[in-house]
Amino acid sequence: MHTVADKLLPLLAWEGWSDGAGGLVPAAVIRPVPRPVPLRQSVYDALIDLIVGGELRPGQHLVETDLARQLGVSRQPIREALHRMEAEGWVDLRPSQGAFVHVPTSSEVDELLDVRALLEAETAVLAARTATPAQVGRLREICADGQRAAGRDDLSAAIAANDLFHAEIALVAGNAVLAELAGIVGRRVQWYYRMVAPERGYSSWSEHAELIDAIEAADAEQAQLLARRQAERTRDAYHRA
Repeated sequence: MHTVADKLLPLLAWEGWSDGAGGLVPAAVIRPVPRPVPLRQSVYDALIDLIVGGELRPGQHLVETDLARQLGVSRQPIREALHRMEAEGWVDLRPSQGAFVHVPTSSEVDELLDVRALLEAETAVLAARTATPAQVGRLREICADGQRAAGRDDLSAAIAANDLFHAEIALVAGNAVLAELAGIVGRRVQWYYRMVAPERGYSSWSEHAELIDAIEAADAEQAQLLARRQAERTRDAYHRA
């Protein structure tokens, strides 16, 4: 004769329980296998990185067959990525001519830097209120790396350090939504910054050091002022370039 427990075991098994030596115990949790990133997303990310990194310059003609060969894919994911990038303002698709890397207009740069100034000013305020000594130390490490890169005219390393510096401040601020927005804007700003990095050079890292001092001193008002001033100086440098 089957007991009540015998009848319940099959049902419990479906709920993640098994019949162990000492009775019913939770069964091992089997997690879904992570799905690979879709090819079209990988191609999109690769093309954006090439634009932000300066390998694909503003105004450059993007030939689908050449890109497909260089990335080792068919033309279909290239075409899908280019259409998405057109919608986001990274490329221009011209009838009978093809795709070209977008050339930012002055008004586009101004609008983006307006948003960046607002985001980074608020991020600096929050960072000044919450930063720990360890977080301040990490900011100083990144700043030192950027200063060394600028000192040896390593443009790529300086730009990467600048991007990391701003991302780290967003992390210190502790607001996930603000950090996400700053990351979205920051990727395009990184593209624009590449055009002015040689002019900004070492001076931008002196400004970063001042911002760190304000954050360490928990001076939210000064941190906000310095963050806004940095954004304005980047804007001025872009228009002079």
